[in-house]
Amino acid sequence: MVDAKPVIWSPLADDDLGQVLNYLDKHWGTNVSVSFLDAIDKCLTIIQTSPDAFPVYNTDKSIRRCVVTKHNSLFFKEYNTYIAILRLYDTRQNPEKLKFE
Repeated sequence: MVDAKPVIWSPLADDDLGQVLNYLDKHWGTNVSVSFLDAIDKCLTIIQTSPDAFPVYNTDKSIRRCVVTKHNSLFFKEYNTYIAILRLYDTRQNPEKLKFE
């Protein structure tokens, strides 16, 4: 069995998650927020053990994309000893707004 690499959230991804959870909680309620966190957890479990299962989004920076819901995707990069979650992005936004730094 493949060892699961630890996940480290970037400050941008952490902010993204907080904004999504605030929006969901305010407009849709706690149950929807909890369901969203469950979906994130399922994605992270797969990312930790099989990061190559996800398509490359940016070949120059080796950034991969995991679709969490039809409106949200996780962007991440695999390093030797860990996985960095770079962004949690609402795919309804202009793609030109997606920055990783």
